[in-house]
Amino acid sequence: MARFTIPRDLYFGEGAIEELKNLKGKRAVIVIGGGSIKRSGALDKIEGYLKEAGMKTKLIEGVESDPSVETVMNGVKVMQEFEPDWIIGVGGGSPIDAAKAMWIFYEYPEFTFEEAAKPFSLPTLRTKAKFAAITTTSGTGTEVTSFSVITDNKTGVKYPIADYNITPDIAIVDPDLAQTMTPKLVAHTGMDALTHAFEAYVSTVRNEFTDALAIKSIEMMKENLIKSFEGDKEARSKMHLAQCLAGMAFSNAILGIVHSMAHKTGKIFNIPHGCANAIYLPYVIQFNKKTAGKAYANIARRLGLIGNSEEELVNSVVEMVRDFNKKMNIPFTLKEFGISEQDFNDKLEEIAKNSVADPCTGTNPREISVEEMKKLFICAYYGEKVEF
Repeated sequence: MARFTIPRDLYFGEGAIEELKNLKGKRAVIVIGGGSIKRSGALDKIEGYLKEAGMKTKLIEGVESDPSVETVMNGVKVMQEFEPDWIIGVGGGSPIDAAKAMWIFYEYPEFTFEEAAKPFSLPTLRTKAKFAAITTTSGTGTEVTSFSVITDNKTGVKYPIADYNITPDIAIVDPDLAQTMTPKLVAHTGMDALTHAFEAYVSTVRNEFTDALAIKSIEMMKENLIKSFEGDKEARSKMHLAQCLAGMAFSNAILGIVHSMAHKTGKIFNIPHGCANAIYLPYVIQFNKKTAGKAYANIARRLGLIGNSEEELVNSVVEMVRDFNKKMNIPFTLKEFGISEQDFNDKLEEIAKNSVADPCTGTNPREISVEEMKKLFICAYYGEKVEF
């Protein structure tokens, strides 16, 4: 038996945040990152609609790009004093991830992060509050997923929380909120979303529901990603929906070693997550084609890419990804990104071991050893073709 879980309600399209005025409750906490939500006027709208709903609101702001344990626990204190019956995460992946974690410890103060990081073992939520997620970037998909990642800055330990309990009750995907993204943010979040869809489509636990979402998402991104990067408003709106489809796909099919590699090198080499995914994706497709060639070839056919054989079709997919990177000024290799050979070689053993141990490795379509992971990183560093 398989399971497929998404938010109970998904509101999408221009002006979708207006649905907030129909929420039923007394108090809502709003969790945000930086000041862009304020500057764009989006926060004023959100607070206004919640006021129309008859709710008092409390703001928790300043969530960093990698949400920390300290930030989460400070937010929990605010919630314990304010006692909200709605928690609303607004922004990219970080504020929404942080809000999900705050939700857990607001409802279960004695719980620990070590317990929370045990996959699919959270106690039942919604005893105190429901959760709404409003995404303002087009990439993470966290508004529809059962995942959150929190970092302990004192130890460097990352706590990946995976549990259907933290799938939001309501997701709001309003393309108006994505129009102010910078080109670089469009590029990085767009390639993150594309990687979500690709990895879900070849996952070992993929199914008919996740396949449908992933392939539609890929089709939409092929059509709209570069146009969105160039500033086309309609394309940016389409990308906002496409990344949500990819989010629903990978929340249920999980991911693969592109994310394993990105998770374990992002902080150590200071590579933005979406940029790291973009660099690694072509090399991982080459590695995975021994077991997932048929699936990649099917993607190529659906996209109308050239090729008469499976090998040619997979190569066309690789070239498409590289063409996206080229057009959006994303480096092709770790060396081009600016990592020195000495730094790379000094940390190669560590990042290879940690990447193999990452939870996402378990659903990659081809098994990988530490030695193979080292070779894969070397290919991604120098730009060599993966032929093992």
